[in-house]
Amino acid sequence: MPNVLIYTANLCPYCTMAKRLLDKKGVEYREINVDGKPGLRQEMMEKTRRRTVPQIYIGDFHVGGFDDLYTLDSKQKLEPLLAEGA
Repeated sequence: MPNVLIYTANLCPYCTMAKRLLDKKGVEYREINVDGKPGLRQEMMEKTRRRTVPQIYIGDFHVGGFDDLYTLDSKQKLEPLLAEGA
């Protein structure tokens, strides 16, 4: 299973929903809370070219936010993506 990275923020309902979906799939992920340290949000924005959270990576693939993750799952494209490299 490829490494999964999720950028989150405090009090973000979409972050919570994304983590719940990943948890439901049994996916281990590394979470970076951009509110936790000055400069993390800027780092995320430079990497993703987006300013909203969550921002999710599966391996080197930038999924995007929760809506993108949910769309992948509903189109049954999330499981194959998570299985790559397994």
